[in-house]
Amino acid sequence: MLDLSDNCFDAQMDEATWPDLTQRIAEVFKTKTQNEWARLLEGSDVCFAPVLDFESAPQHPHSAARGSFVNVGSDIQPAPAPRYSASGLDAPRPVCPIGADTDEILTNAGWSKGRIAAARDRGAIA
Repeated sequence: MLDLSDNCFDAQMDEATWPDLTQRIAEVFKTKTQNEWARLLEGSDVCFAPVLDFESAPQHPHSAARGSFVNVGSDIQPAPAPRYSASGLDAPRPVCPIGADTDEILTNAGWSKGRIAAARDRGAIA
């Protein structure tokens, strides 16, 4: 499948060979696209999964089948984890707009209203 018939892994336990082995594997993986590798390896006994960006991950069949992502408001977020059969988890809340809780956070950190106002006047916070 990987066409590594040149016995390059005979000394795989020798750490000195690892940079060359890494390079060799990289060369082999560059011979196909991610989709080509996925088609080749999917359903085989190879432990593999494609590395997906956040936009693609929710549409992957495995993610969809496991309910790995949820819609929260107008955003897609990872589903809460871990999930147990006997206890549920709270659904994620929508993302708070940037700066919406600045005063609360700073107040909880011990800042006075005057200090917060001064920082806002200087443009240090929005």
